[in-house]
Amino acid sequence: MKHLKLLTLAAILTLCSAFAACSAQEKAVSTSASALTEWQAGQTVSMKAVKAFGGVDKCFAAEPIPDGVWQRMQGKTYKDNPYIGRDDLRHIRALHWDYDGKIHVGEMICNKLIADRVARILRQLFDAKYPIQRMVLPDVYDADDEKQMRDNNSSSFCYRAIAGTKKLSKHARGLAIDINTLYNPYYKDRADGTRYIQPATAAKYCDRTKEFPYKIDHNDLCFRLFTEAGFEWGGDWTSCKDFQHFELIEQQ
Repeated sequence: MKHLKLLTLAAILTLCSAFAACSAQEKAVSTSASALTEWQAGQTVSMKAVKAFGGVDKCFAAEPIPDGVWQRMQGKTYKDNPYIGRDDLRHIRALHWDYDGKIHVGEMICNKLIADRVARILRQLFDAKYPIQRMVLPDVYDADDEKQMRDNNSSSFCYRAIAGTKKLSKHARGLAIDINTLYNPYYKDRADGTRYIQPATAAKYCDRTKEFPYKIDHNDLCFRLFTEAGFEWGGDWTSCKDFQHFELIEQQ
């Protein structure tokens, strides 16, 4: 009987120890998860913090748009329309490096048709330490395209027309991505000899013979990954140039 009591006590102590270990592990996971939910797009994070959360893999996802994000979009990037709704779009969370070697939290809204592809490309760019300076929703800029481009922001969805026209842009369907927008501007040469440039502050970056940070060209990894994934590059257009722009090639 004495040996039985000792065995029972030992078993109880073992169970208590196991429960304590599980509790500590759960607390650690909970702490890491809560840390991630507090990360805001645009925030700088360390690789140590990323590893504490569970690694890089967990920091890339394409999911339905959270309620808070959807609310922020109303009247800005999203306006009531008969063509595209919340269920057609996805919210991408990603990490990206800037030109100074810092890691930032990024987010992007795009069409569900390309969401997984875009998330995968952003992960490949991150693994290669490809520099993207900023990746926050255009709603931060009240959906003002000129403002976000001047800030070199990278984004996708915004319900708007093509610049200078009434025709809906592919951004209005979330089927186009703009990367490092200040250094890769849009321009169109008019018949009167003047040049229309967006953003207006990017005139010096229209000369693609020069070298400068964040430049996209045919030798660029961003160009290769997007075009291999079924996108066309605005830098190849002839009627105008849109060096920041990648849009899905749709079958007619």
